[in-house]
Amino acid sequence: MALNTLWNTDWRAAQARPSKVPLRASQTEADEAALALQRMRALAQMMDTAFRIPGTNFRFGWDALLGFIPGVGDLATGIVSASIVGYALKVGVRKRTAARMLANLGVDVVVGAVPLLGDMFDAGFKANMRNVALLERELARRATVGSK
Repeated sequence: MALNTLWNTDWRAAQARPSKVPLRASQTEADEAALALQRMRALAQMMDTAFRIPGTNFRFGWDALLGFIPGVGDLATGIVSASIVGYALKVGVRKRTAARMLANLGVDVVVGAVPLLGDMFDAGFKANMRNVALLERELARRATVGSK
């Protein structure tokens, strides 16, 4: 019975917390958005360009490496890559931009599932970097439209 009471208390306490952490006085929403975009950029670099083949300019990331794990590799990297698209949807990108990002992600996951050739495709296609570039262009467009 005590465990049940503890569980219910913790659940109620969690429900009472605000869904968003309040911003500090010195932190603005623009700072928070910039930090989130920086995190998306870092995630894309980790997934697509984290490693370089010595003596070349060819870069690849965890997306290509984990794709070698049969069955779960491409699914796992697809889920991680979906967080970039999820963030873009959260900030309200246009439907056209969201569709392009989802198409990049879909191509990456579907073609990447082909053994060996798909992994080579993953190393060259760099869907996450493409999606971050789309997100940055969308946010830059929004900033120029908003400043007029």
